[in-house]
Amino acid sequence: MNQREGGRTGPTAGPGGATVRRARPEDLARVVELIAEHAAYEKAAPPAPGLADRLARLLFAPAEPRLRCLVAVLPDGTLAGYATCAPELSTWDGTEYLHMDCLYLTESSRGHGLGPLLMAAVRDEARALDLDEIQWQTPAWNENAIRFYDRLGATSREKRRYTLRTEG
Repeated sequence: MNQREGGRTGPTAGPGGATVRRARPEDLARVVELIAEHAAYEKAAPPAPGLADRLARLLFAPAEPRLRCLVAVLPDGTLAGYATCAPELSTWDGTEYLHMDCLYLTESSRGHGLGPLLMAAVRDEARALDLDEIQWQTPAWNENAIRFYDRLGATSREKRRYTLRTEG
């Protein structure tokens, strides 16, 4: 793996022997479960059927994957959370940045140092891609996430996120 592909040397160790590593094909079923939990937590619709197949194509099929998925693994091998990210462009800045689309930990895994471990791994991905910035969003009502990101030293910008379907 070259620098542009976000090559990492291996798992990042954390509290109590937990690690963060890149997701593997055998992790996809659990990652999809975590995504469904995340959607429910954010009061969103559940993922559409076939998500594991779509993610497999994004994560593992291309020579240079469009999407990266990092998983937090407890010492017993349980996947306790995930973060996904992908390079994006800022027209205003004329630069690329790493967009973190999701960061989620199971409720029982929060407050044990896994969040900072996942964020450190996302930061490693940005560095490996030679990107100077990470951007993400969180719902305005998610005060725990806001406090977490503030403690990391992140800054926020007020914007509304819109979506527009492309079909008729």
